[in-house]
Amino acid sequence: MKKRIVIIGGVAGGTTAATQARRNDPEVEIIIYDKDKDVSYSGCSLPYYIGKVVNKRESVVPREGKYFKDKFNVDVKVLHEVLSIDSKNKKVRVKNLVSGEEFEDFYTTLIIATGASPFVPNKEWINKENVFVLRNVESADSIKKYIEENNPKKALIIGTGFIGMELCENLMEIGIETTAVELKDQIMPPLDKEMADRIEEYIKEKGVIVYTEEEVKELRGEKRVTEVITNKRNLETDMVILSIGIKPNTDLAVEAGVKLGKTKAIRVNEKMKTNVEDIYSAGDCAEIYSLIHEDYVYRPLGTTANKMGRVAGKNATGEDVSFEGILSTGIFKIFDKTVAFLGMSEKEARGLKKEVEIYNIKTYNKPPFMKGASIMYIKIVVEKLSERILGIQIIGGEGVDKAIDTYAAAITFGAKKGDLATIDLSYSPPYSTVNTPVVQSGIIMEGSLDK
Repeated sequence: MKKRIVIIGGVAGGTTAATQARRNDPEVEIIIYDKDKDVSYSGCSLPYYIGKVVNKRESVVPREGKYFKDKFNVDVKVLHEVLSIDSKNKKVRVKNLVSGEEFEDFYTTLIIATGASPFVPNKEWINKENVFVLRNVESADSIKKYIEENNPKKALIIGTGFIGMELCENLMEIGIETTAVELKDQIMPPLDKEMADRIEEYIKEKGVIVYTEEEVKELRGEKRVTEVITNKRNLETDMVILSIGIKPNTDLAVEAGVKLGKTKAIRVNEKMKTNVEDIYSAGDCAEIYSLIHEDYVYRPLGTTANKMGRVAGKNATGEDVSFEGILSTGIFKIFDKTVAFLGMSEKEARGLKKEVEIYNIKTYNKPPFMKGASIMYIKIVVEKLSERILGIQIIGGEGVDKAIDTYAAAITFGAKKGDLATIDLSYSPPYSTVNTPVVQSGIIMEGSLDK
């Protein structure tokens, strides 16, 4: 039988797996099925597409199915939904969503890259004309169209994670008064509260209205929502965006006998193999091993999906490579500030019964006399006995990206708190202080400087 790789899902994990598999094997047949109309798009760009920082749709969706066929000889079938997987006979049942036709296809290797879906607490909410989720390009198109046609003055965002924060900025930048409502007692729940409170204070200065510890109970209005009812107040609005979180799309996998892990996402090993022979998985539908947690975590990020897809594509075509794990490194922009983090928060570390040391560092990204100088707040969580760095959170202006990436590289290659003081990093006043923020944090942690 001719080798045939079928991939379910065509965003980061799926298309990366396909192109890597083709580089490895020029002969294998490769086909991608995706129920959306867009593939290989930049999901992280969607808030900026709505906010008109990115003006052209093709900038968000730079490649279509034809590109993959012409360059990699990969068949991409959009608007095709895989309905079921017969893992015993290595077949999938597929529905053409345009014609309604259903048919079977076979595989020798299957890669499940079905992604994730937005969490919606009440399915009736999304039946309203002005209630949206932001997950793919079509959903971003709908939000843009509504804004252009209806000129809303007020928007309400439910949830304050990555996407919620980026939407706050982008909606405010196009003149829409924005309110953020968060169920927990802080915005950005992955961060420690004192760091989240800094961000909250800052975005309030920028005009964002923030309510924490509030649960949305009801969306009032017939065709359109005009009022949002929380457990504490009534809020008028012209549109609502749900940004509460996402959940992995695992139904197909489970029905095929694929096991889920502790996070309720697909369990894969370091080869991206599932428990079912010749079935791999990659991207937001799967969990991944965390080097810091020394356990499996669910971290649906495009960077992780790409790495997982590359490993799946290699191993599906006969290589034997491993993806050892991630640090859960993340970053986002909020107005003129940048927020970055990796690993665990203090709250999470203490919840895991770890004995930790906490370092809170206030420094400058470059000498105060230089243009663009700004204060950088760094919080570092260190395991006391081993001196392993368990987590880092940074808030600042220029240079936050450089700092978090330096920390990530150092930790990946085994650096502990005592190793950071002597890293030979570059220095010039336009770019950094003489002891860069990373080096300075190392000096503080070794006890040579006050915090």
